[in-house]
Amino acid sequence: MSPRLPIAVAPAHHETAASYISRLANLHGIPFPELWQQVSRPGAAGGGARLIAADLLAAVTGIPENLLARAVIEIRRPEPDWLAFRHEPQHGCPRCTARHPGGTVRQLLPHHRYVCTRHRIWIGPPDVIDQPYPTLDELPEIVAAQRAHLRLLRRLGPAATYDAVLTGFLICGHRWDQDAHHPDDARLDWGERAAELIPHGTEETTFSTSRLFAATYPEAVKIAALVGSLHWRRLAANDPAGQHRFAAEIGRRLGQPDYRPKVVHDPIAHWIDDDCWRPPSLPRTTYRTQRGFGGHTIPKAHQHSIDRHRRSARWFARNRRGGRGILYHRHIGPVLARDWARQMDLFIGTVAASAEATTFSDTPAATIVGDATEPVIADYQRPTAVRSDYLDTAVNPVPWPTRESPPGPRGGRPLLGHERKIFTTPGR
Repeated sequence: MSPRLPIAVAPAHHETAASYISRLANLHGIPFPELWQQVSRPGAAGGGARLIAADLLAAVTGIPENLLARAVIEIRRPEPDWLAFRHEPQHGCPRCTARHPGGTVRQLLPHHRYVCTRHRIWIGPPDVIDQPYPTLDELPEIVAAQRAHLRLLRRLGPAATYDAVLTGFLICGHRWDQDAHHPDDARLDWGERAAELIPHGTEETTFSTSRLFAATYPEAVKIAALVGSLHWRRLAANDPAGQHRFAAEIGRRLGQPDYRPKVVHDPIAHWIDDDCWRPPSLPRTTYRTQRGFGGHTIPKAHQHSIDRHRRSARWFARNRRGGRGILYHRHIGPVLARDWARQMDLFIGTVAASAEATTFSDTPAATIVGDATEPVIADYQRPTAVRSDYLDTAVNPVPWPTRESPPGPRGGRPLLGHERKIFTTPGR
């Protein structure tokens, strides 16, 4: 039996095994591989991979196995609802984890955790570059949105809330790339919050897509309360009168009281047309299904991901619009390319398709009116209600749907260098 370590260190809540063992090794001056060997066993599949063992970890740390299982996510019994957690670990609130010495704490956080409300710190989704988490003392509406998010979770359940909040981010991402035409338009608020989170002239050091999500988070939650509600989903899937009521309400929440859905360049119309009458979308993967589950490896960012992050920072510095960064971030992938969505050859096509209504609409996308040189985008309106077994039988909280086969590709591939010049040049 391995000797007990002299320094008693407890794991943080939802901490991964690799993070906890790394901190123990740092505190005791032991090489990480050596300590991992003591607290792990060969995996069932063999092949040399060793997985954390709760009884060996308890013997080395002196902490009862049942207490370890409450904190270390891989050894929790019974296993948690993995669908309700993100698929990759991340740093938690630095002030909450400051009492856990030995190095950086990496935790597997649930989908609904974006803000530490106790310390008013944005945690957000994991990002490529580990940057200090911003404080929200000057942005109390983001903290309030987290509390509203938790109330939504209690009412709708994890499946509907997960789908609804990501759909809210998707809608905000598309709209942020468009001009605001009203004094109360939410896009003006996003620009002001972005200026607080990523000050002008500091983009090279302060930019992160996670902070763009923070700028839109209050409105994403407001949208989520609407699109996650079975009442409002049924109105959106109903006849033109129901669609009009839904459009008026979502327009009010986005600061555009005269909003009318359009056939193209409108993610709300796409959701009404193709998604509102279907069950929530599932995460594309879970931490439990990852190859490194229970192992000692900590994923590192690839160089091409770092290069893409730098390009995004330069692009944001030029136009101060964060919509493209949100739309191209893996965090909203499950609702950007849903299981039933059309698969595109290029990823830019997947992004464009998520803002087009094509399932029920037979209206021409644009028409020329009078002497206008620019086409007028047609309004979207489905003439009849959609028949949906899901909406006919669903009740809150909505359970996670079942995926009968593995998810397909996310939808195309990112643009290559020469393609980016072609497809992103205005007028093409």
